Amino acid sequence: MSTTDGELRLDALTGEWVTIVGARQDRPHLPADGCPFCVGGLEAPEPYTVRAFTNRWPPLTEGPPLEGAAGLAVDRIPARGAAEIVLYTPQHDASFASLGVDGARRVVDLWAERTAALLARPDVAYVLVLENRGREVGATIDHPHGQIYGFGFVPPVPAREATRSAEHGCVICAEVTREQTDPARVVVDRDGWLGWVPFASGWPYGMLLAPVEHVTGLPSLTDQSRTGLAEALVDVLGRYDRLFDRPVPYMLWVHQQPDEPDAHLHAHLAPTWRAASVVRSVAAAELGSGTLFNPVVPEQAAARLRDA
Repeated sequence: MSTTDGELRLDALTGEWVTIVGARQDRPHLPADGCPFCVGGLEAPEPYTVRAFTNRWPPLTEGPPLEGAAGLAVDRIPARGAAEIVLYTPQHDASFASLGVDGARRVVDLWAERTAALLARPDVAYVLVLENRGREVGATIDHPHGQIYGFGFVPPVPAREATRSAEHGCVICAEVTREQTDPARVVVDRDGWLGWVPFASGWPYGMLLAPVEHVTGLPSLTDQSRTGLAEALVDVLGRYDRLFDRPVPYMLWVHQQPDEPDAHLHAHLAPTWRAASVVRSVAAAELGSGTLFNPVVPEQAAARLRDA
């Protein structure tokens, strides 16, 4: 197999898979001839409101299913799956927070549609919706957009969350009850969605966002709940920018398993600043130990976000 082809290699020390994608090293970092995501650009030749399309430099590619990567006895296999780009709006200088509820709802609907479509493929076992906002977290194009990855196996982080729920009951349901009972860390509680700074947040202003009712994935959300998610996202992402009076770089990812009744849909939000323009770096002690050190007390972070 060529090293430019996407492949999974098994880390002998951790037992976890690492995706090696040599071809992505050659992808362009800055467009030379205008924004490819604006109408008329390379990836959006026709007018659109929201749009999803296959990534030209995918870390995961379509192919025969892996038959369960975790159970394979080899240490090198093709990186099967899907990688798509999601354009939130044709407006180049917008952000998710500026979309308004109607615009955000169109994005939520597209997330749900693509989740269902990708999970129907035999080579996709897990769908991760995500956004990297800002150059500091690797976004090479400023136009508001996110991504969707379809993995050929359930990745380790959502797998660990699922194991916790299998052993202790739904962890998200328990956390929702806990935070509603003692709302010191709650930032938003509206329209069936709760957003809070986790008790053990690893990120200074990190948040979890989840429906109060137990829902397994985006495709299962009712019309009302999809609008509630759109409202909650516009709310909390707007708070980040107001917190420091400037656009804040953040990472957002959605954990869901629509076919698993014990799963509870939720979104992780991780801004990468601990103060205005001060990067919260994950350094050697944290990577080497697997333990995050958060310099901002979660209750204080929640209070500042409520005030934003």
